This record gives sequence, C-alpha cells and structure tokens, in this order.
Amino acid sequence: QVQLVESGGGLVQPEGSLILSCTAPGDIFSRYTMGWYRQAPGSQRELVADIPIYLPINYADSVKGRFTISRDNAKNTVYLRMNSLKPDDTAVYYCDARRGGVAHWGQGTQVTVSS
Repeated sequence: QVQLVESGGGLVQPEGSLILSCTAPGDIFSRYTMGWYRQAPGSQRELVADIPIYLPINYADSVKGRFTISRDNAKNTVYLRMNSLKPDDTAVYYCDARRGGVAHWGQGTQVTVSS
C-alpha cells in the first residue's frame, strides 16, 4: 500500500490563496508523474495539474494562470499553490502518483472557498 500524505486544505475567502502539499515514498516520487485532482459534490474527479518527470506540466484550463504545481525532489513532495481562488474551486483535492497504468491516491483534503 503506497501512502501519499496530503496537507494544506481548509476554508479560504474568494480571491484568497492556499498551498497544498503531498509527500510520497522516495521510490515512487522519483519515477512517477505526480498530480492533483479534485472532486466537487455531484461531479466527476478531474485533473487539476500534473508534473511528469521529463514531460511538460499540464494544467486544467480552469486553473491556468492561478494555480502552480511544483515538485521538490529533495523532500519527495509535490505542491499546488492556488491563488485567486473562486467558489467553483471548492472540492476535495487528491494527490496522485501515476506511471503507466498504475495510479496511487492520497486520502484527499477539503478546500472550501466561501465568504
């Protein structure tokens, strides 16, 4: 069982910022594409951003220019910096480690954007 440990969710006002972090075991982090997905109530889980080892970073159109994904190889940690948050960003955010047909998920962290 691969454990991805997430932190950083919470309640934030519109136009506020949050940083999510996810730490993975070293052998996973060094070989897998790391990403963030989110799932709002009544909606399917969707990709927010991912950061492969060698390929370009991907962002969902809805978060381009507001969110930034990065990875710290020394800490085996991937971050998602979220700026200019909107109520539509409210969701459970999941960390994902993916390689080929194999995916590992974190437990999820709630992000609520509300005044």
